[in-house]
Amino acid sequence: MPERGIERGAGDARGARRPSDRGFARNAAALVGDVPNALRFRARAARDWPVPARYAEGDGRPVLLLPGVYETWHYLRPIAEALHAAGHPVFTVPGLGINHRPIPESAGIAWQRILDLDLADVAVVAHSKGGLIGKHLLAYDDREGRIARVIAVASPFRGTRMAHFAVPPAMREFRPSVPVISALAAERAVNERIVSIAPEWDPHIPDGSALDGARNLTLPVVGHFRILHDPALPGLVVAEVERETT
Repeated sequence: MPERGIERGAGDARGARRPSDRGFARNAAALVGDVPNALRFRARAARDWPVPARYAEGDGRPVLLLPGVYETWHYLRPIAEALHAAGHPVFTVPGLGINHRPIPESAGIAWQRILDLDLADVAVVAHSKGGLIGKHLLAYDDREGRIARVIAVASPFRGTRMAHFAVPPAMREFRPSVPVISALAAERAVNERIVSIAPEWDPHIPDGSALDGARNLTLPVVGHFRILHDPALPGLVVAEVERETT
């Protein structure tokens, strides 16, 4: 089992094990077993919706949160608390709602939020689809150089074959053959500004989240949502937000 936060290497885009390596029953069990982890965040959103005003305080690098599809910022709340405690102002994107719009449209909303807040040297911290939005921002929207890096957790940067079985259009957008997914996968110049943090096994993204040229890290947990509950994740994200680059 890999150590917590182990780096796969800047040029190593190996994904997690394929479903055939684990067996259908184990994959199905992992997929079903991850559902309660997602529901815990959804319940938190229902009872505690407002963004704490204190999140905007701090002298550190500003952070913009981008949740995944059908998610709100609450899925990233443990990370937001750790970032705020470390002195980083943390901002959300209310215009995303439950983040069901197409990726380019969502990126436009996030970019306008950055402009409205006049953020500079900002770190985008994202989960799942949020990482694709973050990469879109780097590749196409940020012509002013306002974004320092994107730190993505369990993001399907090359799409996911599981999207072929999805019914909602917002989830079928993650099919590898969808033009926006293939175009983003081909945009490699911005990968060096991306940190991809993945679970050891993600049943929602069986081919993994690693990117060529990116900083690829793995936590020894199983689950697309379980990783958001891992106690090591908030500290790892804070370290990556604060990490100096040469």
